[in-house]
Amino acid sequence: MWAVVTPERLDHIHRVAELVHGWAEALGVPDSERNRWLRAVWLHDALRDAPDDELAHLAPGTPGPAELRHGPASAARAKADGELDRGVLDAVRYHSVGLAEWDMVGRMLYCADYLEPGRPFDRDLRAALADELPDNPRRVLIEVAKARLVHVIRAGWPLPEPTVRFWNSLAAPPSPAAR
Repeated sequence: MWAVVTPERLDHIHRVAELVHGWAEALGVPDSERNRWLRAVWLHDALRDAPDDELAHLAPGTPGPAELRHGPASAARAKADGELDRGVLDAVRYHSVGLAEWDMVGRMLYCADYLEPGRPFDRDLRAALADELPDNPRRVLIEVAKARLVHVIRAGWPLPEPTVRFWNSLAAPPSPAAR
């Protein structure tokens, strides 16, 4: 396996997988869809702890720090290794910034990555959102996106173009597929 993860990162990935698996069960999604969600989970941080030069090599068109490069690098490596599912690759590539064109795999990964219980901030709020997701995935997605945007704005970082489009897509009425 080509992943470069610390034991702590692997623990994070396990917690994200547990959330996604539980949501898939609660939502009654078919095994094939649950497996797509889980493939994205296992790939999303596969290169989060890789050296900067490896990230730059795999994601040469992605500016910024490792926090923004690891998703595109992991997606590129997964594609080179045979992953063909566009939804899985887009979920991995954009899991840190959001993507307007995501199907459910991207939306589930985005939420689970933020809501996993090992993160040290807003534990009660995040646990409540994680519990609510099967009953109201759109509302939870919007709340997660708001929280992530507030963090980026407070940090004084620029908003990547995919993030702006993602947020704007959430402000539009939901399509039947996103409900």
